[in-house]
Amino acid sequence: MQIIVIGGGASGMMAAITAAKMHQNDHVVLLERQARVGRKLLATGNGRCNLTNLQLQGHHFHGSAPEFAAFALSQFDPLEWFHRHGLLTVAEPSGRVYPLSDSANSVLDVLRFALQQPNLEQQLGCEVTGVKKSGDTFFVKTATQTLTAQRVIVACGGLAGTKLGGGMSGYQILRSFGHRATRLAPALVQINTEDTYVKALKGVRADAAVTLCRGEETLARCEGQVQFTANGVSGPAIFDISRVASTQSGDLTLHLDLLREYSLPVVQELLEQRARQFPQLTGEDLFTGMLHNRLGRTLLRYAKIPVLPLAQTNPAQAAAAAKDFALPVVGTMGMDCAQVTAGGILTGDFNDKTMESRLCSGLFACGEVLDIDGDCGGYNLHWAWASGHLAGMGGSHDSDS
Repeated sequence: MQIIVIGGGASGMMAAITAAKMHQNDHVVLLERQARVGRKLLATGNGRCNLTNLQLQGHHFHGSAPEFAAFALSQFDPLEWFHRHGLLTVAEPSGRVYPLSDSANSVLDVLRFALQQPNLEQQLGCEVTGVKKSGDTFFVKTATQTLTAQRVIVACGGLAGTKLGGGMSGYQILRSFGHRATRLAPALVQINTEDTYVKALKGVRADAAVTLCRGEETLARCEGQVQFTANGVSGPAIFDISRVASTQSGDLTLHLDLLREYSLPVVQELLEQRARQFPQLTGEDLFTGMLHNRLGRTLLRYAKIPVLPLAQTNPAQAAAAAKDFALPVVGTMGMDCAQVTAGGILTGDFNDKTMESRLCSGLFACGEVLDIDGDCGGYNLHWAWASGHLAGMGGSHDSDS
């Protein structure tokens, strides 16, 4: 049997490696439109490649039917697979898993080695322009040739990260077979806010509790690191709620609690104590030792507290600003800056036990092209590995991959 895998990203490589080890598959062809496989993988985790997470609860996955991912996730252990193929890893207290080398290149190298199988052919710089089926045979057309196969696995990824290879081809191929897609939106992406205060904070990091609201309605909450940019906020805590920010309408506001481990009365008492101890210092030093100096000074501007000696500063007003630094949302960065696509091909038309289309036998899909996306922290790569492995198995269970 000949198998064609379209897309050489995380899910496509795993699908091709798995399919090549299935005894019934004589020839597997991996088609990748870029000059090398795994280019987007090298950018994940800031170049460190957060390849999975030890805390794999279902609430970390999203989509119109996120439960679709449960079977694939339960059937594949990326850590066991990568360890068996020679990768050493380290887990952080948060559950995030990285290669011990701290380099995404190590993950890609292990995958490249696993792709070196006698019945697995890679064709790079090869863009698929269309797929059709006649009888039991698929015809996969590129700019220079038409290939045939009995099974096709669509692993083209999503629209996110267009500079690194994201595109629409996977959606277009699957739509040509009658599959439907949801609206696509950027996820794991910077949130843009009014820049009155944030532009002075570019590069500053803070640990915060973040709440996204529409008026009085709370839409999402998250805690963790926030990084200020020239026109908004980024960082893991922001990425986790950016999906909601990019898919919801209306006037949205981010509320940052910049001293989340301390209650408002405790913060007020700390600031009052500072004022009593150092009455001669100016208000600019009110948050010294508690927050980044630039952030402390910005909070005074935000709270409209004049720069006066601490003895004349209003600690209650400053404490309230630190516990609720509100930033009106103006949108998110676009798909070119997003790490993952929210939305995709509806999963209801696929078998969750095999990743095979219910509309066209022999047609499979995996990874980001489907309407499944995960939180920041290795969840999207885990989905890519697990769904790619299941698609590569093609409904069989004789693989030793």
